[in-house]
Amino acid sequence: MGAYGDGPKGFKFYGGHVGIKKRKKDFGLIVADELCHAAAVFTKNTFCGECIPIGKENIKDGQLQAIVVTSGIANVATGEIGRQNEYKIMHQLSKKLDIEATNILPSSTGLIGPQLPIKTIEDFLSNQPIKLTKKYEDFAQAILTTDKRTKVRTVKIGEATMLGIVKGSGMIEPNMATMLAYVLTDAKVSKETIYPMLKEAVDQSFNTISIDSDTSTSDTVAFLANGHYEVKEEQIQAALNQLCKELALDVVKDAEGATKTMFVTVKQATSKEQARFGAKSVINSPLVKTALFGHDPNWGRIIMALGKTQGLIFDQDKINISYGDLPIFSNNQEVKQNLPLIEQYIKNNEDVYLTIDLQQGTESFQAIGCDLSYEYVKINSDYAT
Repeated sequence: MGAYGDGPKGFKFYGGHVGIKKRKKDFGLIVADELCHAAAVFTKNTFCGECIPIGKENIKDGQLQAIVVTSGIANVATGEIGRQNEYKIMHQLSKKLDIEATNILPSSTGLIGPQLPIKTIEDFLSNQPIKLTKKYEDFAQAILTTDKRTKVRTVKIGEATMLGIVKGSGMIEPNMATMLAYVLTDAKVSKETIYPMLKEAVDQSFNTISIDSDTSTSDTVAFLANGHYEVKEEQIQAALNQLCKELALDVVKDAEGATKTMFVTVKQATSKEQARFGAKSVINSPLVKTALFGHDPNWGRIIMALGKTQGLIFDQDKINISYGDLPIFSNNQEVKQNLPLIEQYIKNNEDVYLTIDLQQGTESFQAIGCDLSYEYVKINSDYAT
């Protein structure tokens, strides 16, 4: 599976500057040659962006032909004016692209609170040509906010191609999907199976990651299939699962200010949910994350994070905790002789693996996160100013 390659047949892209940001690209489009079978999952944050309820309505019939993304302003907490601004953009695009407005999925990302500069956007859409091309790089660039780089993956499935594009590096603990992610394929996927296929892929990829425990107001993952090539469903599912895992990891690797990626596995839990709760609690702990940044093998912070996890069942005498293959806590006590080795392990590796064995059952879950650095505080303390 490659980071870049040819895109799928029948999709075109646009990325340009319409005036939301001062200079950088801030307006992206994906347009299919024909109506696609489509599915999407959205944020569970109840203070969601104005585009979210519109997107949910437009995807209800399992069909889409275009995606529009405005970047720089999230269009959240903007009320009826913000809602109408989304409709105005879709109406203009509907006329310009000759596509039904109800077949367009809107997304917005950026600062919460301000209204979109709708007059500027409408003037641009009325007076400027939109040149759609097969180049998806401009679209991938146009949807970024604090990201340091674009995040794109492609994979071949027989004759078909699958393309995934994601943005996100902060305000990330997906609770359905993640940030903004778009997966396109020219393979045939039925209307009945496209949502369950996406849900399966999202649950084992985007829903396992967390950068800062803050579930974004705008999270969306959409999957569009235009049906040019026949491919076995299990092959499509396997490719979708792997593509989403790689995109999710790309997001963590691009996390705001991060220097380390941490893979936390809770195993032998009584249920998958228990394992997930425990792993997420550890990966989200600011004290665990800052210890990781300082290369400090502070197991006390790990057991604190486990202990505060509501409803997590465990016997503290049975818990084993290891960094890599080095135990740090066993039989309810520190494995003192391994501390210098573990400190070196954390210092020398960008990817740090932490395993927590509850010895209670048979289920496991891996959560992926990162450290918390000075740079994260700097980026987010002056983001709005």
